Amino acid sequence: MKVVTVAQMRAIESASDAAGHSYAAMMERAGRAVAEALIARMEVKKKPILVLVGPGNNGGDGLVAARYLAHAGAEVACYLARPRPPDDENLRRLQPLPVLCTTASDDTDHQVLRRLCAGAEVIVDALLGTGSAPPLTGSVAEILSIVGQALAQRGRSTPELTTLNRLPPPSPRARPLVVAVDGPSGMDFDSGALDGVALRADVTVTFACPKRGHFRFPAAAALGALVVADIGCDPALAAGVELEVVTPQQVAAWLPERPPDAHKGTFGRALIVAGSANYTGAARLAGAAALRAGVGLVTLALPAAIHSAVAAGLPEATYLLLPHEIGVIAEAAADVLKEHLPQVEALLLGPGLGREKETVAFVLALLSGSERRAVGFLRSDGPSGARPTLPPLVVDADGLNILAGLPGWPSMLPPGTVLTPHPGEMARLTGLSIGEVQRERVEIAQQQARNWGHVVVLKGAHTVVAAPDGRTALQPFANPGLATGGTGDVLAGIIVALRAQGLGPFEAAVAGSYLHGLAGELARAHWGAAGMVAGDLLRTLPEAWQRVEEQTPARGGEKPAGEVTAHPPVGLSAMGSPNRTAMATPMRCSVTSEPAGG
Repeated sequence: MKVVTVAQMRAIESASDAAGHSYAAMMERAGRAVAEALIARMEVKKKPILVLVGPGNNGGDGLVAARYLAHAGAEVACYLARPRPPDDENLRRLQPLPVLCTTASDDTDHQVLRRLCAGAEVIVDALLGTGSAPPLTGSVAEILSIVGQALAQRGRSTPELTTLNRLPPPSPRARPLVVAVDGPSGMDFDSGALDGVALRADVTVTFACPKRGHFRFPAAAALGALVVADIGCDPALAAGVELEVVTPQQVAAWLPERPPDAHKGTFGRALIVAGSANYTGAARLAGAAALRAGVGLVTLALPAAIHSAVAAGLPEATYLLLPHEIGVIAEAAADVLKEHLPQVEALLLGPGLGREKETVAFVLALLSGSERRAVGFLRSDGPSGARPTLPPLVVDADGLNILAGLPGWPSMLPPGTVLTPHPGEMARLTGLSIGEVQRERVEIAQQQARNWGHVVVLKGAHTVVAAPDGRTALQPFANPGLATGGTGDVLAGIIVALRAQGLGPFEAAVAGSYLHGLAGELARAHWGAAGMVAGDLLRTLPEAWQRVEEQTPARGGEKPAGEVTAHPPVGLSAMGSPNRTAMATPMRCSVTSEPAGG
């Protein structure tokens, strides 16, 4: 699913209109999609719903949504930021319906707006769309400020009774559900900037394609569940857009089949070089993740000193014990490892290695086949043998930190190596600050993938995967529960497992980070963002894999025509489809693509 700039979206809409699918038809489908997204989430009959209507096309979408909600039995009120043109067709079609319409200019003291906010169970923000940007001024800013104050007042209500020594009952929802049309009014749809008076949404319904600003903070944190509605634009109109957001259908098409006559060798062999005395958990997490991601055989190559600690928690793996010095892999381990490389389909280097000089020497010897040092504090003894032929490689964690100190490191790696830096590691590899990396995540990942000639997985909220040929994918997940030690080791294990099963480097990186993100959402649903740990992903990864497989008709049955979900329903389901798993809180910054009937 393409991710577009505001200019690209305007071009798509213009081309669609020129091809005969009019702006009026797109608006009708957009407004209906907003109503259907809300109807799929809750019973709207007799529910008081306030629609904030702006002066432009976004307001038109809101008027269409109001009509469909009124037909569904909701008690709808429309509050217009300024009068609509006398010939406004969408406003005219509301007139026969029991819909209250009032204008800010007729509500000089804003008492009507305050009363509507006080009683609303849903507020639809249809004030401003992609054509606006902060800072906001005038009537729209004033309306948002008053609504924000009303919501804050409702949120401050406290129960009369407080349970101290028993599990308290669920609190009733004090704040109305907020639905944003295209995005919260006051966001910049390119940069992700957000005005201070913008309303934080529970659900955002955008149209045709998600916008870049939907995946950039602070706006990304104000979206709630992001729903992408089809408004009839030909997808071919976005064919030239490089940036995509990953969908489960895309991932499902890449996952290896599991034939009934398979054996261990069918699903490949992964070799994981990991661990040190201070980081035994990294090796276990990476190895367990690889096994959970379907690889047939996993061999953990680690310092002999930590074998017992790791093997006790991971009996399914085999082990290659390496020479070590005080619990870290020693340079001589390179010769031991080279003998085993021809027998494996993929190699992971890095989790928990540490950065001691002995391990730096090992990495250099493994990658170059030489003992010649590129760091001043190590001796230089000359070549020890031919450069080894490495299998498909994934480099993570301390493997990346060691590379950052080796001149010319990109040429040492086999073509198509997958690099999985977090922002701090990316800063070391590039010489940029972490702030610079975070400000332009997509552009920096794309640039470095081209410069280095390898696939870059820039981890973090909305992980970016960039290939040297320009292909770029954003993950739809932003989960603070993944900001804990060990989750990167799990991701690296998943990716190396998919490489061992035959996926290309870009496909393995995209599919692996998607499965990792979805497993994280399932873990957050069960344990909460503060309570989940990296090991929880090992428990939820099989379900994540199963949910993705179900998106393929050949594996999970036919899907309704026109319905596409960008991830299996968690929290917010596809229209007309119940949640497969109930969640205590809705998934944040998720993406669901839904049809808008017309």
